[in-house]
Amino acid sequence: MEFSNSFIAPLFTIGGVTFYLTKTLLSTWFVMLALIIFAVVVRVRLRSFVDAPKAKSLQNAVEAMVETMSNFARDSLGQELEFLGPYFFGVFAFILVSNLTGLLGFRPPTADLAVTLGLGLSSFFLIHVLAIVRKRGRYFKEYLEPIPVFLPINLIGELALPVSLSFRLFGNLLGGIIIMGLIYGMFPVFLKIGVPAVLHIYFDVFVGCLQAFVFTVLSMTFLHQKAGREEL
Repeated sequence: MEFSNSFIAPLFTIGGVTFYLTKTLLSTWFVMLALIIFAVVVRVRLRSFVDAPKAKSLQNAVEAMVETMSNFARDSLGQELEFLGPYFFGVFAFILVSNLTGLLGFRPPTADLAVTLGLGLSSFFLIHVLAIVRKRGRYFKEYLEPIPVFLPINLIGELALPVSLSFRLFGNLLGGIIIMGLIYGMFPVFLKIGVPAVLHIYFDVFVGCLQAFVFTVLSMTFLHQKAGREEL
């Protein structure tokens, strides 16, 4: 299994800088297409949804996902921030599907630091923009607590958030790809069929699901701590 993010072909050049088509970009487009198709199918089938117990499997699955995420958002964010549940559901779905693309032979987008850093920065800006809107002047005052000399330390602590979120997700996924690549290169041909399958279950399925959950939960927890009602 090849785990390098090699360039496939140049896309365009701007100001002397060439932008390339990469494996990460292709797999990201694949994930986006899969999620869009699923959303369109659900939207079309939404008109035919009926009340239980006549509901079909697709309706039951969709309602279970939406209800679970809604309840989780309410418990994690509180009622005042519960409206962000759909956003975090989208983040969770994107990361989960991205992590699982390794099972299909793709390079998971989340094994690229550019993708995970983008996700981490999205959570970072969401948290602080909401905190500024909800707290206003108190938001900036917090960086001077307990005494003004702690300002640099408080700033470093806040800037560590996107780094922590992005590197945790990136490191776990890239580490799994590297280990699986070494195993495929080390094993003889007759052992490459059955033995790595067990490790794929761990690295691609278990770790992939776990890291999608961890990223989402940490983002929601940090948001609640920074902009939750009890902090106002």
